[in-house]
Amino acid sequence: MTLEILTSDALLPAQHGFFTRKGGASSGIFHGLNCGVGSSDQREIVDINRARVAEAMDTASLASVHQIHSADVITATETTEAGQKADAMVTATKGVALTILTADCQPVLFHDAEAGVIGAAHAGWKGAIGGVLENTVAAMETLGATRANINAVVGPCISQDAYEVGPEFVEQFLTFDPEYRRFFADGKDGRMQFDLPSFGVACLRAAGVGNASWTGHCTYSDESRFYSYRRATHRQEADYGRLISSICL
Repeated sequence: MTLEILTSDALLPAQHGFFTRKGGASSGIFHGLNCGVGSSDQREIVDINRARVAEAMDTASLASVHQIHSADVITATETTEAGQKADAMVTATKGVALTILTADCQPVLFHDAEAGVIGAAHAGWKGAIGGVLENTVAAMETLGATRANINAVVGPCISQDAYEVGPEFVEQFLTFDPEYRRFFADGKDGRMQFDLPSFGVACLRAAGVGNASWTGHCTYSDESRFYSYRRATHRQEADYGRLISSICL
């Protein structure tokens, strides 16, 4: 099956893609393009999937990090090791394909075409409220990017309709800023619905990027195209696949 790769004109001319689960070699609950080396899927099958992504990105290898829901950013080079703990990468080196894994969290790709600087961030609610998106923009600046020239795109992630949270979750956000109440809608039985992609886009715009948007794809609601941690949890499945997103100069 052919890989399905979602792209955005805002990130051109950088080679990039938000890969769906279609076109992979994994089976069972991982059926499709599971690129998560931390999953319980067969490692050799995950390696096949990642090799297909590398081929699609026209690169020999994929730069990645050990994601820990932090606000930490590293500058990636051709020798960047996957074991480094961080949740975002930036580079101005051609041929380095930055990659992020997600399964409901936001994959965010960045590009300053004028400066030739790119970035990729994993932004769940912890990373987003902790400043991973703002830190990625700042790290791009150190490589010569200008905030007003940066385009940032949030890829497939969980939507507000599918993201039910409790009062403790809401309180954490309101403690940071009472204005964050606008990212919550009333749900059932006293619960709230959190708008993660709108929060991410708002953080990016507040950081001064020239353009910030979301692709509009919900990982939870479209099982045929996306993996979802929350959907797997609701079904009490043993594990879940990880989607990959990548950008390369």
